[in-house]
Amino acid sequence: MKTFLKSFGGAVAGTLLVLLTMYFFIKPKTPTGSGHIKAHQTNYKVATLNGGHKTPVTPASLPAALPEAQIDFTTAAQKTVNAVVHIKTEMSVKPVNYDNFFDPFRNYFYPHQPNSIVAFGSGVIISADGYIVTNNHVVDGADKIMVTFNDKTEKEARIVGTDPSTDLALIKVDGDGYEYLTYGDSDKLKVGEWVLAVGNPFNLTSTVTAGIVSAKARNINILGGASAIESYIQTDAVVNKGNSGGALVNAKGELVGINAAIASHTGVYEGYSFAIPVNLVKKVVEDLKNYGETQRGYLGVQIRNIDAEFAQSAGIDKLQGVYVAGVVDGSGADDAGIKSGDIIVAINDKPVNSLSELTGIIGQYRPGDKVVVKLNSDDGEDIVQVTLKKRDNTTNLVRSSDSFYNDVLGAWLQAATDDQLSNLGLNNGLKVVDVKEGILDRGGITKGYIIYNVNGIAVNSEADLNRAIKNSKRKVVKIKGMYPDGVKISFEFIL
Repeated sequence: MKTFLKSFGGAVAGTLLVLLTMYFFIKPKTPTGSGHIKAHQTNYKVATLNGGHKTPVTPASLPAALPEAQIDFTTAAQKTVNAVVHIKTEMSVKPVNYDNFFDPFRNYFYPHQPNSIVAFGSGVIISADGYIVTNNHVVDGADKIMVTFNDKTEKEARIVGTDPSTDLALIKVDGDGYEYLTYGDSDKLKVGEWVLAVGNPFNLTSTVTAGIVSAKARNINILGGASAIESYIQTDAVVNKGNSGGALVNAKGELVGINAAIASHTGVYEGYSFAIPVNLVKKVVEDLKNYGETQRGYLGVQIRNIDAEFAQSAGIDKLQGVYVAGVVDGSGADDAGIKSGDIIVAINDKPVNSLSELTGIIGQYRPGDKVVVKLNSDDGEDIVQVTLKKRDNTTNLVRSSDSFYNDVLGAWLQAATDDQLSNLGLNNGLKVVDVKEGILDRGGITKGYIIYNVNGIAVNSEADLNRAIKNSKRKVVKIKGMYPDGVKISFEFIL
């Protein structure tokens, strides 16, 4: 009996050993990739549908890869950081009612008054010879501009030109061989496309953030002035104080915008940042380099956006395009036959559905350039070619260096820019750029004064001024003008 039990027990033990071995080592084969799918499933929450019934996320609904995995940002970031600089500006401060007479006694009368204000921003190198684009508000009023490169070297920069209407400025440092960014095409940017913002927020140099293009042709009414161009790229890339003037680049590392503003209730990033499109930047930079000021072309129309309420009241079938509310006499639009009531739907084959889109497109062209305008009118669809003009309906390009001296007035003058005129509500004018001994000097007129009328004649050129002075009756010259702050001064003198 003992022998039998021993034999039986041994057999049972052997059988159990074989079964355990098979259980642990011989498992049914799983379908290829099932373990991979399980790993992904653990990264997703179950979806709740039909009043709380929980349905697991099925493999078919899983993305092949997360969005971040589809784009490598490292190349674009490495390419950009060396071409984005830190800008420090200093501007002198004078106490209220301060007069140069008291300069030797400044420390006595104003012992606690700071001598200067220091501000910070960013800039983008756009050429190997040291041209840098930034925001106008970064360098506006600066007495000294210091640029710090990514390798921590510092150089002083000078202002080449500024354009308040787009909030852009061009500065330059001496030297050559700088790393710079190449221009992309902001018109080809798509909503949802990945972009990087590179700058110096809160003085944290060479900071890179990522986001997507949230919208295009945004007008946030931040610049003011009738001549302002606001057609921003909106992104959700993190941008804060100090990012102003920094780069917005695409995944290739191409410059597509200059960061300019944020929408915020607190003064810091809340999810909305705005950049000036590079196609507009490129044109303004070329103008500032070649002419010293921006050359603005105008269609010569007054525009109204089309919404549902206006469309119903005006009997418009489609909420498409922008409505022409008026046409300026003698303008390019007038010459081309555009009239009130027409609807502009495209310019150079680019759809136009808002005033910001229209100004963003037209802002890329100069006086004398021709654009193709597609219209919807009472007569059906029409396509016309418009030659853009200046506000005075001419196509002459003016350099900031194009000034002239008038012996009678004893002053150097030049044609006022369209932006200067627009901000003052003027159609014409000559800006005083320097005053020598003479009539204006004795009358207390200083630089910046804009003469818009002499002896009842509108003046906009040297020829206009000479003709108006010769038109004096009994040798009395009557001058009307205005300072940039809106103060009007009129006076007369005898030749």
